[in-house]
Amino acid sequence: MTAAPPSTAPALGILAVGAYAPEQVVPNAHYAQYLDTTDDWIVSRSGIRERRHASAGQTSSTLGVEAVRDLLKHAPEALDGVNVVICATSSPDAMFPSTAALIAGEVGLRGAPAFDVSVACSGFLYALSVGYSMIRAGLAKRALVVGTEVMSGVVDQNDRNTAILFGDGAGCVVLGEVPQGYGFQSFVLGADSAGGPHLYLRGAALQLPEGTEMGPHLTQNGREVFKFAVRKLGDSAEQAMQEAGLSTADIDWLVPHQANIRIIEAACERFGLPLSQAVVNLDRYGNTSAASIPLALNGAVRSGQIRKGDQLVLAGFGGGLSWGAAALKWWSPTLE
Repeated sequence: MTAAPPSTAPALGILAVGAYAPEQVVPNAHYAQYLDTTDDWIVSRSGIRERRHASAGQTSSTLGVEAVRDLLKHAPEALDGVNVVICATSSPDAMFPSTAALIAGEVGLRGAPAFDVSVACSGFLYALSVGYSMIRAGLAKRALVVGTEVMSGVVDQNDRNTAILFGDGAGCVVLGEVPQGYGFQSFVLGADSAGGPHLYLRGAALQLPEGTEMGPHLTQNGREVFKFAVRKLGDSAEQAMQEAGLSTADIDWLVPHQANIRIIEAACERFGLPLSQAVVNLDRYGNTSAASIPLALNGAVRSGQIRKGDQLVLAGFGGGLSWGAAALKWWSPTLE
């Protein structure tokens, strides 16, 4: 699915950003103590040096609330007019109530419609597109979109294939009307259930429809997901650029899902972008699934990498197997 805004429609973009990562830092040396791995092995294959883990009592909703509070520190009036809350997460506090509703109740938005989007690492891009569409349809004035995960709670910490990759964190944005010439220019979304057996987390069923039995923890076929990710990260980002009428020469920053540095390098090579034009923070946070892109975006904005007028492409992939991308021209005067 692809979409681009009508030429006469008001421009919609990101008005403010926020993020939060738990204080507990887990370096690669932690896993080297009891798994068959080393710091060098992890860094060379993933680019990850450390990640954050939630402390006892911290959940996806509490991390999300902290991200919203961070947003409000920099943009105190950002929630004014927000009348829908959308949360992307694959590690919800509960199947219901939604993590979005729990966050909304803590940040002064009780009563607003609030719901979760579950598309694993692609979730934040899907949630952005839903918030964008609701505003475009007149169903909301502004949308609070949150990506938050406690992946340490759904990953088997004794599984070398997954434990070393995932971390915890949250990021959020407020969507609303921005001046013409800024904001979102296109969205690209997709999913293919044929790849489901390569990356899954059990819910109510004990097996997938095609017969794959599921254990209690996240399971990943790293080789197959890697091949899929290299292809789809590039395809979706390129399609988003085409839908927006852009070329590689127009792009200032690629903000990719933070799963593996090799995947990001392959995407940059395909676009003809230097790696220095990709926002990368996976060395410090690992793969935070649906929180990955907003965490990276927030860090780049706060550090001054991303500035008003910069042309961005956001791109991700995840369980489903799924993919998503968006093109936008950055506008956020509250952060200038």
